[in-house]
Formats: sequence, structure tokens, C-alpha cells
Amino acid sequence: MDRREVAAVLAYIGRLDPRTIRTDAGEARDQIAQWQELLDDVPFATDHGWDVREAIRAHVLDSPYPILPVDVARRWRAHRRDRLDRHTDPTPAADPDDPVAWRAELLRSRNAVAAGLAAPSTHRQITGGSPSRHVEERLREIGSCIPPTVRAELARYRPTRATREADAAKGVPDALSVRCEWCHAPVGAPCRQRRASPDGAARGNAVRTTPHPSRVDLAAARTERHRAA
Repeated sequence: MDRREVAAVLAYIGRLDPRTIRTDAGEARDQIAQWQELLDDVPFATDHGWDVREAIRAHVLDSPYPILPVDVARRWRAHRRDRLDRHTDPTPAADPDDPVAWRAELLRSRNAVAAGLAAPSTHRQITGGSPSRHVEERLREIGSCIPPTVRAELARYRPTRATREADAAKGVPDALSVRCEWCHAPVGAPCRQRRASPDGAARGNAVRTTPHPSRVDLAAARTERHRAA
């Protein structure tokens, strides 16, 4: 801000908080000089979300103390930092084999965002909202977000999940929905081999391709109870 803008800022502050008004001409000049020194790199307003008057109003409403130039400068720095945090560098148009031009273009875009001359580029930002209509129609068509051909290819890499999905399609109770009382496998985890040694200790820890029969029976009994309820 230049001296004229700083004088306008001080006049605005004086209307909101008369404690800051300087009636002596010398004191007023010193006040303008002090504020301009600290707000030299702070814009009066930008096209993208910053207005020094809003920062002043916020301070007057939130703090019982008279506003100082450092309060405005800190709000501007926080605003600029927030803009840069939301900015994703777009791919420069410069030749990538020219690192000097590439870096210069990146710096120009960042400086423009920091100064409020350009809006942050948030093309990688996750947005909310419901899926578009064509996505919903496609999901209804294939019945899953994973196409059948891809699911078939993945089956050999995740046999446990493939078995559960096949059982669900056939209406068979999901054995992995209950804890196995034989090998103590938790819910969702496959059963493991559990052989007893001559001394009575449990041996083996290999994953079974099928759940233990007792686990299958337990899952079926629980399903019947739910149906009866």
C-alpha cells in the first residue's frame, strides 16, 4: 500500500475505533509512516478474497485492543499462506528441457497466487457431490465398480475374497463373518491349519483354502437365527 492507501486505511480504522485517531499533525505523519513501513507489501484489496477492510473489521470485533499494523500484516500473511497451501502448480508451458524457463514460469504462477492476482489452481482437489449420471448408469449396468472381467483376473490374487463373493452369489452363508472356534481366526480372516502334536501343542500356521467345518456350521446357524428373528 502507498501513503494514500495507508491514510485511507487509518481513516477507516478511526471510524470503527476512535482510540486510534491522531489529532496532532506530526503524530499523524508518524503514524502513516509507521503503517506504510509495515504494510508496504500488503495490498489494499485483491480480486481473489482479500480486502484490508474485512481484516480490520474482524480485528475490531474479536479483540479489545486497538489494531496495530502488525495485526494487518499477519492476517495478510495467513491469507497468502492459505492460498498457496490450496494451490497446485500447473504444468508449465515452457520446454521441460529448459530448467531455467520452467522454474521461472512456476515462480510466476506462485507469485501471482500469493499476491492475489490469480486464483489457486486446485485441479487436483477432491470435490464433493454425488456421482454424475453416466457413472450411476454404468454402475447399474455392470452391478459393481469393478467390471466382471477385472474381478475374474483379480480372483487368483485374492482367493479368500473370491470365495466369499462366490458364496454370496450362491446364497451360501459367509463363514468368515464369524470367528473360528477351532483355529481362532478373527472375523474376516481365513482359517489356518492347526494340527495337534503328540504333546498336545498346536502346530502349523498355513492358511487354509477353505474354512473349518465348525466355522461353516456356526455361520449357517447364525444366519438361520437372523432369518427366524
